[in-house]
Formats: sequence, C-alpha cells, structure tokens
Amino acid sequence: MEILIPVLIVVGLAVIVGIYLWATYNSLVALNVRVDEAWSDITVQLKRRADLLPNLIEAVKGYAAHEKAVFENVTRARAETLTASTPVDAGVAEGHMQQALKSLFAVAEAYPQLQASQNFLQLQQAVVDTEDKIQASRRFYNGGVRELNTKIKVFPNNLFARNLGFSEREFFEVVDGAAIAEPPRIQF
Repeated sequence: MEILIPVLIVVGLAVIVGIYLWATYNSLVALNVRVDEAWSDITVQLKRRADLLPNLIEAVKGYAAHEKAVFENVTRARAETLTASTPVDAGVAEGHMQQALKSLFAVAEAYPQLQASQNFLQLQQAVVDTEDKIQASRRFYNGGVRELNTKIKVFPNNLFARNLGFSEREFFEVVDGAAIAEPPRIQF
C-alpha cells in the first residue's frame, strides 16, 4: 500500500503532462492551419488583383499611350507579385505594386476623359475593392502568425514545440514602406 501512493502520484502527473502535451499540440496544429489558410486568402486576392491589372492598363493605354514606363512598371510588379512564394517576397512585391499602382492612377487623373469612362471607373473600383480585401487578408494572416509565434515562444511550449515540427512564421509586411509613402512623380 505504501508503494501504491507514489505510483499513483507519478501516473497522475504523467497523465496531466500527457493531456497538456496533447492539448498544446492540437492547438499548435490548429494555429498552423489557420496561418496557412490566411496565406491562401492573401494569394487569392493578389491573383485577383493581378487578373484585373491588364484590363486597367489597356483602359489607361488608350488615353495615355506615351506613358510606357508606367505600364512597364505595373506589368513588372504584377509578374513579381504572381511569383512571390513567401511573405518576405510578397512584401517586397507588394511595395513595388503599390508604387506602380500609384503611378498608374496618377497618370489616369491627368486625363478627364478617362476619369469619365465607365469601364475605367468600374476597373478602378474593382482594384480598390481588391486592395481592401488584400489588407483585410493581411491583417488576418499577421494575427494568426502572431498567435502561432507567441504559442511557440511561451514557456513551457518553447521546450518542445520545435521538436514537434512547429516553427515561427514570417509576418507579411511591405518591405519598403517609405517608398510607397511618397507621392508618385509624373512628368508629361
């Protein structure tokens, strides 16, 4: 009987530790899946924007065909966005895309006839709507990354989370925020 009490205590502690590990593992898996889902949402919105851009460029080209550099920058930024596979790559591409779109819209503002075009206005509204969706998806993704990274870093999870195959994820941030803060320079 005397040996039974210590054995029960050890077994009870082992059960508690096992339940804790099981619950922590499952919550890490759920957070990891949530971050993957959020990244997928971002890529869907980036693809949607990339699909809208050729139509927007064609609408503007009809009025401002001599703005070749602006169109090339948008096309290059679009290609960069489509090939980005990590949050860091996407952040760099996003900075370039924002600069290119600002320049494109600045060119469009110089042409009142273009501003009156229903097709252009619809395309512009679709791009603005997509930009809002990208920002929302980005906030959701970064929130999931924050939760996952915090869960991995806190004690005692930091003792075993990496051994279970979980690693910290990168935030999706625009790499050169100062560059997109400047207004575009358009010369005619």
